[in-house]
Amino acid sequence: MSDFPVLDSTARRLYRRLAVRQAKGRMPSLVEGVVRDGRLVWWGARGSLPEGSAGVDVQYRIGSITKTLVAVLVLRLRDEGRLSLDDRIDAHVGGVPFGNRTIAQLLSHTGGVAAELPGAWWERSPGVDATGLRQAMASGVVVDAPGRAFHYSNVAYAVLGELVSRVRGRAWFDVLAAEVLAPLEMRDTTWAPRSPAATGWAVHPYADVVMPEVVQDVGAMGSAGQLWSTVADLGRWAGLLAGDGGEVLSGDTVAEMCRPRAVVDGDEWVSGMGLGVQLWRDKHRRLCGHGGSMPGFNAGVRVDPASGVAHVAVSNCTSAADAGEVEDVFDIMDECEPRLPIEWAPASDVPQRVLELTGAWFWGTSEAALYAEDGGWLRLEHVSGMTRASRFRPNGDGSWTGLDHYFAGERLRVVRDATGRVQHIDIGTFVFTRSPYAPPESVPGGIDGGWTVT
Repeated sequence: MSDFPVLDSTARRLYRRLAVRQAKGRMPSLVEGVVRDGRLVWWGARGSLPEGSAGVDVQYRIGSITKTLVAVLVLRLRDEGRLSLDDRIDAHVGGVPFGNRTIAQLLSHTGGVAAELPGAWWERSPGVDATGLRQAMASGVVVDAPGRAFHYSNVAYAVLGELVSRVRGRAWFDVLAAEVLAPLEMRDTTWAPRSPAATGWAVHPYADVVMPEVVQDVGAMGSAGQLWSTVADLGRWAGLLAGDGGEVLSGDTVAEMCRPRAVVDGDEWVSGMGLGVQLWRDKHRRLCGHGGSMPGFNAGVRVDPASGVAHVAVSNCTSAADAGEVEDVFDIMDECEPRLPIEWAPASDVPQRVLELTGAWFWGTSEAALYAEDGGWLRLEHVSGMTRASRFRPNGDGSWTGLDHYFAGERLRVVRDATGRVQHIDIGTFVFTRSPYAPPESVPGGIDGGWTVT
């Protein structure tokens, strides 16, 4: 258990849920963890391993969760100005048959690239090197026009791994170890398994017998699903996806990763895709994270950024049987240990030039309220009519840039009169005044006669 455990009653419900999943799913072993505010607050294990007891520090293969780590490496390069997400991939990696696809399209699986590498089943075959990858891709990996639809692609992520290697000048996993795993203290996330590591099994669908699965080093396909990790390390990774990127990734970039770029299931919109992050939603919450599978293994990370709670799980079977209805981890946490509000404290840094902007503002007859936040940030909230909410980050030149919703990327400017008094604010040409349609000189088109009573 962690140093910040859940209540005993909560732990019992979480463990019972795990036991039901392991028994009904017929998994040789299952390890799960719950993360709250970046800390592993509960973990449990069920099942047996020839290698010893299943536990929080036993390695399992995490498959496509690898893609989320690779996506963070790409976004770090973008944040450094080394590339743009709108760049064509062939601006950085030549000789690929989908060179006109953008980096963003490959990250979000909207590049129209084939799911799998032509040839032998890559997950069960000795890995190819970069030359072999190109030779295999030449057989045909373009299946759709770019940007038209979601189509999951392991091939795209193999090329994204090469992108990182080329821009950084060294193997992508070495970059990952230095820039991400070390700062997050994910010491047990590795390219190849180290002891103790679980054996992967195939479970017979009609008999209670198992067969060991083959484990391959997949070479140049590694950025699509090579890595091994533990529940403890995946808990640290879940903390990043919950918004605590520390020195690895800014909170704004994490939020950008988790914004929908594609809908997976059409009109239902239960499943979506961000930048390297899978998305799920229902009437209660929106989750982000990623699943992963390789022969003999399954893993998953699901994060609720709104509550700061995450669920991580690893098992050593190729596919689990249907466990039927089991309690939802997030429902258990919401019911037993609802999130406490952040303790209020006075702000430490609100400049006077920001404070004077607070209060009611009108766009025409629609009202919004502008709030000051620490560090000179602003928050616009809807009050009535057609106003739209957004947060604004100061630019250092007396203007602010919108971060989300309708005003994302738009600039907020303060317009003053000859005496220096604030006359109105302009957000991407939307003029906000202190009262509806006043003063006349602030409103495009002027005011025809002013307010009257009829």
